[in-house]
Parts: sequence; C-alpha cells; structure tokens
Amino acid sequence: MSETIVSREAVMTALRGVKDPELDRSIMDLNMVRDVEIEGSHVHIVIALTVKGCPLRVKIKDDIKQKISEVPGVESVKVEMTVMTDEERMQMIYRNAGEKEAKSNILNRDSKTKIIAVSSGKGGVGKSTVSVNLAVGLSMKGYQVGVMDADIYGFSVPKMLGMEGRPTVFNKAIVPLKAYGMQVMSMGFLVEEDTPVVWRGTMLTGAINQFLRDVLWADLDYLVIDLPPGTGDIALSIINRLPNSKILLVTTPQETAASVAIRAGHLALNAEQEILGVVENMSYFLCPTCGDKSHIFGTGGAEKIATELNTKVLGRIPIEPAVGTGGDTGKPVVYHNEESASAAAFRELVDTIVSQA
Repeated sequence: MSETIVSREAVMTALRGVKDPELDRSIMDLNMVRDVEIEGSHVHIVIALTVKGCPLRVKIKDDIKQKISEVPGVESVKVEMTVMTDEERMQMIYRNAGEKEAKSNILNRDSKTKIIAVSSGKGGVGKSTVSVNLAVGLSMKGYQVGVMDADIYGFSVPKMLGMEGRPTVFNKAIVPLKAYGMQVMSMGFLVEEDTPVVWRGTMLTGAINQFLRDVLWADLDYLVIDLPPGTGDIALSIINRLPNSKILLVTTPQETAASVAIRAGHLALNAEQEILGVVENMSYFLCPTCGDKSHIFGTGGAEKIATELNTKVLGRIPIEPAVGTGGDTGKPVVYHNEESASAAAFRELVDTIVSQA
C-alpha cells in the first residue's frame, strides 16, 4: 500500500492559516516561521515568538499542530519555540505597518472600518455602558470590533470588560489587548489603577493621536470610541481626526441631560460629522414582578435631541440592576445576561445600527 507523501507546499499553506492571536496576522506574514523540516510523515516546525514568555504561546503551538495535522499524510507534528531579536521585531513592525506611517488604516477615508464615536453632553448618563455593550453586541454577531476608550480622565472600559494587564509595545507600535473577541485600547492599560491622569493640552491630544496612529488595529469592521463627556478639547480633537466617523449620542430622559447632549451634537455638526442617532439610557424601570414600565426620570429627552438635531432615536435601554452589576464585575449584560430586558434592548440597538451605519 502506497504512503501519502507530505507536500511542503501544503504545510506552508496550512501555516499561513495560523494567526498570531495578539497581532491578528498570519504567522507567515509576520515572519515567525523559522524552519520547516519534513521527514516522511513527521513535520518539525520552528517558530520565533514576538516576545519572550508570550502568554499565548500555547495557543499558537496548538493552532499550528491542529492545522498541520490536517495536511494529508502527516502523522506527527513537533513545534519548537524561539524568540525574535529586537531587530527582527522592528523589521516585522515596519514591514507590516510602515515606520513613518500610521500603524493601521482606520484614519484613511477609504478605510472599510465603520467608526462609531459615542458621545454625551454630561457624565453619569451611561455613555461607557452603552459603548461597551454595543461593542460586545457587535462582536457577538461575528464582526471584527475594536474599542478605543478615549475618556482619558475617567476611563472605565477596562473595568467594564474585566480586563487587566499592559499592552505589548514594539518600538512605537502598540498591540491592543483582547476581550470578548475584540481589540481594546485604553489609558487604563498604561497607568496604575487609581492613579489620576493630570495631563493637559498637547499631552492629551498626543495620547489620543497615538491611540489612533500607533495602535496595531486589525482590519476592523467597527471601531467603537468611548468619547469623554462634554465638548472639550479631546472630543473635538478626535472628531477632527476622524472625518468618516458617525456620532452616537447618549442621554437620559431628563431635560437637563438632553440639553447638554444637544450641545455635543452641534459640536459634531459644526465639524461636519454625521449624527447616527440617539440612545436613551435609563429610559424606564421595568417592574420585575408585574412587568409595568415606570418612567422614573421622566420622558421626552431623546425626542428633544432627535428633533433639534434632525436625527432618530435608535434605542431605549431600561434600568436594571444587572446592567450596573455587569459593569462593576466586568460582565457586560448583553453577553452574560442575555435573557434580560436590557440585553434585548442592546441587541435591538445593535441590529438598528448595523442596518444604518
């Protein structure tokens, strides 16, 4: 009986299908494959990790073994790990990003990434809660999603997603952390917990520019940006840097919240940005016993904004303890409490945005 000859071409094709989990790029494109030896039905592969002690080295090894074991004729796979030199890492970054160019293409007008900048006129209306659950909801539908926490002073996205750690930095390129299948970048990854950020002026805009230019965002379908509340320098800087973004305004039913959200909306319109619509958070309280709706904070806030800015109300999120608890524990309600009314409201919001954004 004849034996199947293992094709080197088939092995290399299989390796191309393996991605570095952090960089979301093929290990072949990253030049991580150092050597491939084929002896009969046995394949020996040498891989150069991007950093020593890579926390995802086990996953990379397992993915390689799985892909190669599917090649006809292969009976055993051995994967040996080594590490790139500093020079090789620099060459990898420059080859895949360009030393003098932005590390991703999200700033380009022809980028396929749909950018949704979530804004509010004031703090305390649940802007970050909406940002996180919207992003996770999009990821649950199979989209490639990035989350940029641009609220430099009041960052909360890492806590809401249950994330810790520091991003990997190669020269001047930053690899975002991952959660719920998404790429995430926040000032919270760069400073110690409970340490106040006391930057001003150009330092703040410089940090935002770095988040936009020097983060190795993958080819995203959506980038959700959690803007700082109000109409200050940071929000204006981001809006000006992202000419193809759309603004999603978050408010509560109260007239005071709606009034300041209108000012944020006019800021976007003055920058020739499109307003995607309005989300009314804490819209009503749903009685867990009888199911009746109680409008604790009144009604009409979202409609006032929509009328003033000639846009639409895209969603209404009820008041539920699970929403706040999920934010405090790093378990977004749209993912961890799918049967809740708020999760259903977020899913409906996601569907509406996908159909319009």
